[in-house]
Amino acid sequence: MEIPASLKSLLDSPCKVVITTHQKPDADALGSSLGLGGVLKQMGHEVRVISPTDYPKFLCWMPGEVEVWDYQKDKDGKCQNAIREADLIFCLDFSSLDRINSLGKMVAESKAQKVLIDHHIGKEDFADFEFWSTEASSTAELTYDFIKGLGKADLLDTSLAEALYAGVMTDTGSFRFPSTSKKVHHMAGELMDLGINHSKIHRLIYDHNRKAKLQLLGYVLYKKLVVLPEYNTAYIALSSQELEEFKFQTGDTEGFVNYALSIDGVVFAAFVNDREGERRLSFRSVGDFNVNEFARDNFEGGGHKNAAGGRSSLPLNETIEKFVGLLPKYEDELNRVNAIENKI
Repeated sequence: MEIPASLKSLLDSPCKVVITTHQKPDADALGSSLGLGGVLKQMGHEVRVISPTDYPKFLCWMPGEVEVWDYQKDKDGKCQNAIREADLIFCLDFSSLDRINSLGKMVAESKAQKVLIDHHIGKEDFADFEFWSTEASSTAELTYDFIKGLGKADLLDTSLAEALYAGVMTDTGSFRFPSTSKKVHHMAGELMDLGINHSKIHRLIYDHNRKAKLQLLGYVLYKKLVVLPEYNTAYIALSSQELEEFKFQTGDTEGFVNYALSIDGVVFAAFVNDREGERRLSFRSVGDFNVNEFARDNFEGGGHKNAAGGRSSLPLNETIEKFVGLLPKYEDELNRVNAIENKI
């Protein structure tokens, strides 16, 4: 990755840096932020990582996580002050400012130079420097390229490599998604050369479950999974009351949509989550069915071709009715994708 001379010049002298990422950050978002932040600190910069919201507890092992500021919990205005005083703001793993909630307005109004590092479709033009590729497997991959482009890969230690590895591992579905390129495997190998324990990282993310989370998963699979074979589609919807019953915590439903997609004959899956006065939707697909377009056209969302999100202001039952009601429009396309994906 080639870094513009003007940005390199900015980073040659110590400056105040803010790194922020999307709401409810996942391993790619948080791992990229902490990996980059650790390198910039070693370069002599004053770095602050700010998350718009909380994030899953299974990410709290990441190096530097204890120093992340949660904007939702900021009662003293320190996040706003940090953004106001920043010389550089790095925007990681999101491509439009509405993905960072009310932080978006602060970032837009800041006089700081802004650097975008992201791989999502639907980029908004707000950054002074853009390192954006929808071909990249993850923001962690692009962040690693950025660090190497700066000539600072030697500053990556084991702990920072672990954060970046977590990001690329999760966003590639443990290296099984189509975005897993030869380059991604090379990156993983180079991070392993830095001494990471890849098995431990996988276990910390995927095998540290609360009893209530597993009980929720059992309830979902037994009671809430709906399959619509005529559309090669499956969906799951959970009400706020159901989430409360199982003592829901951020991250508890991560990956649920993939269970729906794993059903034989299903090429399109959705998960609807009724939380905080809004219905949030996750979409997954296989093959050529573009859930980014589906989310963008119908649910004010977007993301990737085979993984996207959306939202609905309608009540939960009406959101489900809307989703199911849209499927006849896509029936031929879904049947075509199913026919292709079930042939070798």
